[in-house]
Amino acid sequence: MNIKAAVTPKKGEPFEIKDVALPDPDANDVFIKVAASGICHTDVSDRDTDMVNPPSVLGHEGAGIIEEVGPEVTDLKKGDHVIVSFASCGKCDNCLNGPPAHCENYAELNLNNHVDQETNELVERFFGQSSFASYSRVNQRNVVKIDKDIDLALAAPLGCGLRTGASTVLNVLKPESGSSIAVFGVGAVGLSAIMTAKIAGCEHIIAVDLHENRLELAKELGATASIVSGKDADIAGEIQDITGKGVQNILDTTGVDAVIEQTIKSLDSFGKLATVVTDDSFSVPLEILALKGASIVGTSQGDATPQEFIPEMISYYKDGQFPFDKMVKYYDFEQINQAFEESENGSVIKPVLRME
Repeated sequence: MNIKAAVTPKKGEPFEIKDVALPDPDANDVFIKVAASGICHTDVSDRDTDMVNPPSVLGHEGAGIIEEVGPEVTDLKKGDHVIVSFASCGKCDNCLNGPPAHCENYAELNLNNHVDQETNELVERFFGQSSFASYSRVNQRNVVKIDKDIDLALAAPLGCGLRTGASTVLNVLKPESGSSIAVFGVGAVGLSAIMTAKIAGCEHIIAVDLHENRLELAKELGATASIVSGKDADIAGEIQDITGKGVQNILDTTGVDAVIEQTIKSLDSFGKLATVVTDDSFSVPLEILALKGASIVGTSQGDATPQEFIPEMISYYKDGQFPFDKMVKYYDFEQINQAFEESENGSVIKPVLRME
């Protein structure tokens, strides 16, 4: 089947909307008419690095309506409204005994992506979906059925970035009511963490970012204090002034060495730092961690099981506790390059492409 897809022809180049051939679904696949797809920082970084093999079709926060199901699909049917999340094998020890985001085959299933230049066929799909397209072929394990009363375009970014921030707070840091938390970097992931920290009952919720417009939104969404970061900022000292000591919980979304050093200095005794990004070069100041009894924990996708956590997020949204719509801006599919540009310059927090 031929579909319309936003193809990145070479590393770092603008997207081109072209016809691409999509293979027929396998027995465990569903065929989805994509209604919308969120744009995540991972899409930006993979377009501009050697993570994927161009020409490629990115997009991993898709939402749409099922048009066809394979013969071995059990709990989904034609007409279901769905969000598409990351891929996992369902067979390895980590899938069977823990969060599927730590699947032993995660990289193979999610980070390969390529359009065969001879056949024009999308032979490898980004995060098992490649949702910057009019249609997507997806394994049933990736799919989360949602109620039809929520707008698919609004729901799309729950597939990755927003879920990662929210679940890292609730499932990884697990802050106690009355405790303190600081979120370094309040883009879409960080703002989701701010909202769920409020749900968890944190007393001090401190937002740290370079952009004052993001800090203002963070305060609207639940932050009790904000700190403008920068080269000469003494973030740890400001956190000490706000709380009287360090904070028990920190989420870092930046991956910047100098920022991470500040996060560690900002921890209270026995505090915990969760990081959702990777940096191969950072040298951890172990002496500070040892003296504080503090710890650093990494997480993939917030250790969430999407089929359980995404409905929980939607429930919070409907109750008015998770107003993530305040960070979303919509674009027509053909405006994808504009959406990426405005995401990168910080003027838009969460761009979402509408396919129609």
